[in-house]
Amino acid sequence: MSLYIVATPIGNLEDISFRAIETLKTVDLILAEDTRHSKKLLNHYDINTPVQAFHEHNESAKTAAVVVELLAGKNIALISDAGTPLISDPGFVLVSEAKKVGITVCPIPGASALISALSSCGIASDSFSFFGFLPAKSSARIKAIQAISHCHETAVFYESPKRILACANDLLGVLGEERIVCFAKEITKSFETIKTSTLPQLIEYLIEDKAHQKGEFVIIISSIDKRNLVAGEAQLDKILPILLVEMGASKAAKLAAKITGIDKKHCYQRAIKL
Repeated sequence: MSLYIVATPIGNLEDISFRAIETLKTVDLILAEDTRHSKKLLNHYDINTPVQAFHEHNESAKTAAVVVELLAGKNIALISDAGTPLISDPGFVLVSEAKKVGITVCPIPGASALISALSSCGIASDSFSFFGFLPAKSSARIKAIQAISHCHETAVFYESPKRILACANDLLGVLGEERIVCFAKEITKSFETIKTSTLPQLIEYLIEDKAHQKGEFVIIISSIDKRNLVAGEAQLDKILPILLVEMGASKAAKLAAKITGIDKKHCYQRAIKL
């Protein structure tokens, strides 16, 4: 009895391993995020294994039944619509429960949009953090961007075509015009685009043709320049005591954050210690 976590192509159907195909052919059941979508892949490789829907809306309800089948001796494969399952896709609840009862969980590696983009963007990939999808509302998204804006490592997240332009403008408002960013979309597909530049240039690219806003995006943000961080901290040391004479710690921190570009929470912690 094993639960196989099988990576599937993110666009080009040829991007699947022999091992993945063999696994999908020999397991007793395939759990698919969208059975209609997955049928295209399964039919392409003549895979006739039974398929059941398993997605974010029914994962909690179906997990117990799937675990029972696994304990009864069945081998089951989990796939998402594209890429590696559990990476901003359903499956965590099932894997967690399977591990608790001693079921073997076996990864069948393959395509991943974030790794593919990271490997070809030209931004440092030796240390990075992945943030999934940022919030849909601009106010919450801006707070999330502010939280990662001072990362000392590369930051990676996904964005939908409906929000890409709004997100790009929020990024510009927080990160400024100089930070190097990559927008990667349609990876492995006919219109694959991987553009690494400054945000004003990336926004210009999105605006010049609405077709440029189509497709699921991987956004990669370069880490903060340590020289800029040192300069910002030095500036904070100078202005924070002056601001605190005129206003409370919360307002002073908010204004200092706008001036220096340093995270507001960091500014506030510094303010209350003065």
